[in-house]
Amino acid sequence: MSAIQRIALVLTIIGAINWGLIGFFQFDLVAAIFGGQDSALSRIIYGLVGIAGLINLGLLFKPNRETVRSPETSQS
Repeated sequence: MSAIQRIALVLTIIGAINWGLIGFFQFDLVAAIFGGQDSALSRIIYGLVGIAGLINLGLLFKPNRETVRSPETSQS
């Protein structure tokens, strides 16, 4: 996994936690930290989380790499 994918995954997790807080407690953590939903900084954070979600969408279609180890041959 590349660094950009890891950053996108962290942003997506932050977004999921924020949505959970909104759903369960009607509390928007991003808006509370950055000055409301209409502030420029909050909108930037929301945008970055959205872009991160699109980047992580590619992970759904990425083939799962399973390493197959060949059995070790022992010579007597």
